[in-house]
Amino acid sequence: MTSAPTPVRRPVSGGDFDYEAGGHGYATRRRPDPRVAALVHTALGDARTVLNVGAGAGSYEPGDRYVLAVEPSATMRAQRPPGAAPAVDATAEHLPFDDDSFDAAMATVTVHQWSDTLRGLAELRRVARGRIVVLTFDGDALDRFWLAEYAPELIAVERGRYPAIADIADAIGSPADVIEVPIPLDCVDGFTEAYYGRPEQLLDPAVRAAQSAWGFVDESAVTRAVGDLRADLTSGVWDARHGKLRTQPEFAGSLRLIVGGL
Repeated sequence: MTSAPTPVRRPVSGGDFDYEAGGHGYATRRRPDPRVAALVHTALGDARTVLNVGAGAGSYEPGDRYVLAVEPSATMRAQRPPGAAPAVDATAEHLPFDDDSFDAAMATVTVHQWSDTLRGLAELRRVARGRIVVLTFDGDALDRFWLAEYAPELIAVERGRYPAIADIADAIGSPADVIEVPIPLDCVDGFTEAYYGRPEQLLDPAVRAAQSAWGFVDESAVTRAVGDLRADLTSGVWDARHGKLRTQPEFAGSLRLIVGGL
């Protein structure tokens, strides 16, 4: 296997969030949304054996085929529910499997946490005979979300953490499809854009604690952003600007599904 090229867009190390310290209770807020899960599972095609890399607590793992998970955080592995796929303590950059060991590989909302994204994606390509499915966010689309008005520092951090969509698509094999995933109003996976029509939720520290980006923003900026949002919700300013989102069924945000090896 040839060495993976040097990543071209990693202003911030992907492995910088400490899930051992900050991952407790994560699984309570970050549950797989069934509509997003259906897209992920369809993208896996007819694969019968699947490697889930950066698996966390098991979100988006299909239940109708054999899955083996890779997750380096003991805190996250401990939150995997009873009956979940077995989890191996390893990293994306150094998968302890032979070439072509699985029909497919998947990585959901995780590549921005890897220390070397392109090496990790090359490893997925090495161990999978067929499709590679990556669920991530497009850093270039983050400004679509109104939170940019309140926490520009958070948006800047996230833009730096997410690898470019084109780089991911190139790394997992040509041809690759890039699918814009609509975010439902009642999305149960509690990433920031999941609350596009439920802004009060982002006032809750427990909700923000399940969104790693807040951990990279200075506390004074967090306090200011939350205070400004609370004030605008109380005064009606937020609803005057964005109130239609409270009943909008879907939001075209930054969530992307990339499918390679087609």
